[in-house]
Amino acid sequence: VQLQASGGGLVQPGGSLRLSCKASGRTFSGSTVGWFSQAPGKEREFVAALRWRAGSTYYADSVKGRFTISKDNSRNTVLLQMNSVKPEDTAVYYCAADWSMIRSSLYYAPNYDFWGQGTLVTVSS
Repeated sequence: VQLQASGGGLVQPGGSLRLSCKASGRTFSGSTVGWFSQAPGKEREFVAALRWRAGSTYYADSVKGRFTISKDNSRNTVLLQMNSVKPEDTAVYYCAADWSMIRSSLYYAPNYDFWGQGTLVTVSS
């Protein structure tokens, strides 16, 4: 399984950006897909997750109301729509997936078996 994250870039505070995570080698069906961020010198942090079959979504408090995670079945892709971005959102964003995740574990990076390469988001004027 390979995950390809894309969509990062430079965006002004208050702006929007959409990240994509595409899987190859396996469909996302039955999986949990998460987005994590890692700023320089900091630990990797949970941002959002989606349980594919149920369509249920989960968010870190810091992004609730601003970010939306969703799926595109036809493209086997998970999207992260980032609105009203702030300078503190600046980080490398990674998508991750696992096909045997229990709900209580989806907030923790070590519980994901498959990772994309990361895409840099810079929020600056």
